[in-house]
Order: sequence, then C-alpha cells, then structure tokens
Amino acid sequence: MRKVRIQYLILIGCTILLGLLSRQISVVPLFMGDVLWAIMMFFIVRFIFIDVEIKSVGLTSLAICYMVELGQLYQAEWINSIRRTLPGRLILGQGFLWSDMIAYTVGIIVVTCVVLVRHKRKES
Repeated sequence: MRKVRIQYLILIGCTILLGLLSRQISVVPLFMGDVLWAIMMFFIVRFIFIDVEIKSVGLTSLAICYMVELGQLYQAEWINSIRRTLPGRLILGQGFLWSDMIAYTVGIIVVTCVVLVRHKRKES
C-alpha cells in the first residue's frame, strides 16, 4: 500500500507541474489547466482514501471540484484577498465559470476511466 501511495504522490506532483506549464504555453487551451486540476484532485483523494472504490473517489473528487468552483460565487473581501495570492488563485480560483465545471467533469471522467481500466488489468 505504501508503494501505491508513493505512486499517487508522484502523480500529484507531475500533474501540478503539467498544470502550471499549461498556463505558460500559449498553444495549450486554457481549459486544460482546469482538466488537470480535476485530475490532481482525483489523485489527492485517491492518495488519502487508497482503499475506497475508484468510482467513489471520482465522485468525491468531482464534488470537491464543484464546491470549490461554486465557492467562487462568494465574494467577501477576506477570501478575495486570499484569491489574489498565487496559492489562493491556484487552489481557490478567481471567478465562477460554467466552462470550468465542464472541464472538471471531463477530467474526472477521463482519469476515473483510465484508473479503472488500469486496475482491472492488474487484477487479471
């Protein structure tokens, strides 16, 4: 189990790097950062709940992504000051967009399917 957690920790780090790079390369569509953010969230939830069913990890991750996005509708000064920092912007986002919800959904569906297929191959 420790080995699997280390693999997910590496996946989290690689996904963060890819997400940051996606914002620096102009030919990469902006929505890819949101897709990668959702994938990173899946890896974080899977890292924490390693024994939970993969579909449940996907649903939990998607719920977290949606909650963070919906939280952007709340515009109090104290949280906006956090959002103006780099970590705050990366974690909490800046403004609600329906397109982000679609990108999160796509990211979670893709990563859940990939992990499910990989998991089934390991079992057989």
